[in-house]
Amino acid sequence: MMRTDEERNGVDMSCDGTFWHALDRLAAGAEIVIDRPRGSRHPDFPEFVYELDYGYLRNTVSSDGEGVDVWLGSDPSRRVTGAVCTVDLVKRDAELKLLLGCTADDCTVIRRFYRTSLSAAHILLREDVPASSEEDDRV
Repeated sequence: MMRTDEERNGVDMSCDGTFWHALDRLAAGAEIVIDRPRGSRHPDFPEFVYELDYGYLRNTVSSDGEGVDVWLGSDPSRRVTGAVCTVDLVKRDAELKLLLGCTADDCTVIRRFYRTSLSAAHILLREDVPASSEEDDRV
């Protein structure tokens, strides 16, 4: 039987098979890099201001070949509270971005960020995250 690098290095990366547990393990095993801090402007579209910290998980890979993107909310726990599925018609791509420590108010900010004529987003929240007044799916 072939062993993974994690098994050889004594790191338990086992998962109970649930979506949220797998995301917890992915986030827990990676360093969070904030490359667009709260208050900064998007490098290509300066009219977009990041109201929350935005970055990626180092040593992970997303569908765009870069690290898995993350929004870092105001809850200091930094646990995976949800995920946002985005569609960007300019880049012609779709991605899954993790929400770490995001409250209901943070989710409202994130929805507003993606609400343009050339992008769309839908947020999936864990069942135990307090609801906001806007649309979301609990899974």
